[in-house]
Amino acid sequence: MTPRIRRNAACALLAAVPALACAADGATPLPRVMVTARIDSAPAFELPASLDAIDLVDSKRAQVNLSEVLGGVPGVLARDRQNFAQDTQLSIRGFGARSTFGVRGVRLYADGIPATMPDGQGQLSHFALAAGDRVEVMRGPFSALYGNSSGGVVQLWSADGTDPVQADFRGTAAHYGTVSASARVRGFAGATGYHLAASAFDTDGYREHSAARRESANLKLHRDFEGGGRLELVGNHFNAPHAQDPLGLNRAQVRADPRQATAAALQFDTRKSVGQDQLGASWRQPLGRTGQLRVTGHGGARDVVQYLAVPVAAQASTLSGGGVVDLDSTYGGMDVRASWQGQAGAGTLEFTLGASADRQRQQRRGYENFVRDGGATTTGVRGALRRDQRDVVDSFDQYAQAWWEFAPRWSLQAGARHGTVRFRSTDHYVNAGNPDDSGGVEYAQTTPVAGLAFAVHEDLRLYASAGRGFETPTFNELAYRADGGAGLAFDLRPAVSRNLEFGMKWRKATGAALEAALFRADTEDELAVARNSGGRSSYRNVGRARRQGGELSARLPLADAWSLQVAATWLDAHFRDAFPVCAGTCATPNAMVAAGTGIPGVPQRFGQVRLQWQDAAWEAALETSAVGAVPVDDRGTESSPGYGLLHVEAARTWTPGRGRLRGFARIDNLLDRHYIGSVIVNEANGRFYEPGAGRSLLLGIEWQP
Repeated sequence: MTPRIRRNAACALLAAVPALACAADGATPLPRVMVTARIDSAPAFELPASLDAIDLVDSKRAQVNLSEVLGGVPGVLARDRQNFAQDTQLSIRGFGARSTFGVRGVRLYADGIPATMPDGQGQLSHFALAAGDRVEVMRGPFSALYGNSSGGVVQLWSADGTDPVQADFRGTAAHYGTVSASARVRGFAGATGYHLAASAFDTDGYREHSAARRESANLKLHRDFEGGGRLELVGNHFNAPHAQDPLGLNRAQVRADPRQATAAALQFDTRKSVGQDQLGASWRQPLGRTGQLRVTGHGGARDVVQYLAVPVAAQASTLSGGGVVDLDSTYGGMDVRASWQGQAGAGTLEFTLGASADRQRQQRRGYENFVRDGGATTTGVRGALRRDQRDVVDSFDQYAQAWWEFAPRWSLQAGARHGTVRFRSTDHYVNAGNPDDSGGVEYAQTTPVAGLAFAVHEDLRLYASAGRGFETPTFNELAYRADGGAGLAFDLRPAVSRNLEFGMKWRKATGAALEAALFRADTEDELAVARNSGGRSSYRNVGRARRQGGELSARLPLADAWSLQVAATWLDAHFRDAFPVCAGTCATPNAMVAAGTGIPGVPQRFGQVRLQWQDAAWEAALETSAVGAVPVDDRGTESSPGYGLLHVEAARTWTPGRGRLRGFARIDNLLDRHYIGSVIVNEANGRFYEPGAGRSLLLGIEWQP
């Protein structure tokens, strides 16, 4: 299920400042939280930005993938890949749609700790949804104030401790051997609040060779001090051993058997293991009567081992990086910001000034995914070393922002962020056939943004905003030059976008709400794949691109027990310049992409409608989701067909004694439709398609003593 969208309940975002709880008139206030970037002086309804908050508390899903909860947010496409060796495909208004590994183009945070590294590459796998209180999503120009690779922002927040102690236990079982269990407890030990949550998930997988296990634990501690100071500590552990990867299928394979794995996946035993641990701390301190200082810091380690299906001949070639990736990463950072509130002219003025610094260090090794013993070749095992390098990326940003209610009906929001990102790579695998690939490159960009909001009347706001954003190449994209030469791809330039948005927000005390937005993002130096050869992918800047469209969302109470939620997106994303590409696997471009071709991975239309009924003990819902056709390669030669799915769910709550027992059930894909759940953009072998699951029943139970 997509949990209830509590629009306008989240206090929202601008340029890295702390947050206090706020709510629209008639809405239930959220707990006091610290949002990475926002305005304290006004609720989300007053700000010139598209903002959503998704309640996770009463979710009727396994709470494993973020794709389970983002379907009701317009402009956001989170696709379930039925493949736990690969991260959820996440894009916002077309940004990030072309990523084939992790999440790029979208900034990610978990309890204020960045889940996006300084190079713009992010991971969703360690998001502890079982510990989550809500997810906040931001789209539009103001996302750029989060820095590099911020086409949108997604933040997960866990709740504070409670008095008295609260605990809940949850278990689910579903088709394809899928089970999950979680437990969490919130309370106070003296003056220190705590929230401890743990979860485990196992599945045999919908497809062959797609079994996986995930384990996570999350601890949040907080304490308030005399004088208004507050300290928060957050720790997170994630472990996903040996998640199998069935790889993509071509069109004929999908028609023959959508549940099969690619032969290469079985031959090379493609799989991925991930372990991650991190700690974060935040201190907030009042500065006199009108100011506030906040200092945050975090550090962590993430280890990844991935077995790829690179042909043996390609792995054994002189320049091959092998077929086994062994990546050990450490990362950390700090953010310091100060804000002041006061009166200026006819209304409130809030001003924030701050700086942040982040560093990531990687030990990247590549090994052959085979071993030869005499005349026999064994695949799916770690073989000879083929790559050994140390990578470091640093970022240093400075930012300022202001919000001013300069007239009774008018408010202005403006800010700017200057970011510098430095890459350095030291190659330790150098021989006669493999030259030294060491080197470094630096990018710098200033991203201004401004927005104007007008209160037509108490329940209606109109706004306009404009800004600039930028997206550097990631380390993976810098690793190899398009011309096949030695060294990093120093010729790659960051993609720079100019963003516009016009929107309206309407609400009523009855709980009805309607929001609509028109947007356009024009990008210079769009990044795209230049060639796939010998197991290596290289990238190039391909000129101009445009992403434009409209969003509509509505929450409408129909009667005392009935409500309707609608989220719809129209999105036109296309290249504005022609450029050369490889058709399949090649060493030099052998085809052209025409100007006007659609950006792969982006459907023109997608949305969700949810009809819900609820009384004191029972809940039921009917939900439909739809996605249009999705182009799968730069040339637009193929597309995955569009589809519509129907889902139903029901829940019953009992209150024996002082406890609360809740049982729930959900049927996904009720009509058992065949469809493509996600696509692998520009897959060199034509295996673009990852089929979605058939009809699936999930049963769950939750106990709160």
